[in-house]
Amino acid sequence: MNLQRKVALVTGSSQGIGQAIAAYLAQAGADIVIDYRSHPDGAKETLAKVEAAGRKGHIVQADLSVISDVRKLVSEGIHHFGKLDILVNNAGVDGKNADFWNITEADYDTVVNLNLKGTFFTTQAFVQHLIETKRTGKIINISSVHEEMAFPHFTSYCASKGGVKMMMRNLAVELGPMGITINNIAPGAIETPINTKLLNDPVKLHSLKQNIPLGRLGKPEDIAPMVTFLASSAADYVTGATFYVDGGLIRNYHEQ
Repeated sequence: MNLQRKVALVTGSSQGIGQAIAAYLAQAGADIVIDYRSHPDGAKETLAKVEAAGRKGHIVQADLSVISDVRKLVSEGIHHFGKLDILVNNAGVDGKNADFWNITEADYDTVVNLNLKGTFFTTQAFVQHLIETKRTGKIINISSVHEEMAFPHFTSYCASKGGVKMMMRNLAVELGPMGITINNIAPGAIETPINTKLLNDPVKLHSLKQNIPLGRLGKPEDIAPMVTFLASSAADYVTGATFYVDGGLIRNYHEQ
């Protein structure tokens, strides 16, 4: 896939899946706007990977649960590179493992304000830019198998990802006439810093692997190629879809 002369904004790209996506898009030829909230050293690592691929990167600090930060992120990316062509909504949080009846308003807001509201308004700012410049573009949301699959004790997270699923479907219809595509990628269990506790628990890790037909957790590098495909001209006729990258987890999952 050739992304030469394209500019991609990848939210939450200082580590994990976001960092892998930024590096892979750069290898395909795109310049990258690197977003981070609280991990500046990781953002610098991402920049180094982008530059090692021969592309340009620009780092912006933004908390995407804050709308003023969302607008700053998009406007700084446009100002630096002159345009944006691709948006990857990757930033997210899984929230607290807790019974539904014990979730507080603060717990709920932490998850939904980033995963759903942040994705909504980052997408809006990106679309406004495309409309103003009369161009087409690509939007790829990093959702989760839990936009479809139940995840007891993480109800706020499932609600946020379910919201992203319906937002994507609706916008595929609304934005399609403008040549703007939008799709979701739904990772399963991936080896990232967010899963450090799981990775260090042999019993829970073994139990989870038994639910995955391919017998292993995914890696961030398993997600990035699908993003690159959806960002490329090869996917010009693909919109309104969710692509599960989960080793078969969603077809075989059951509570232990």
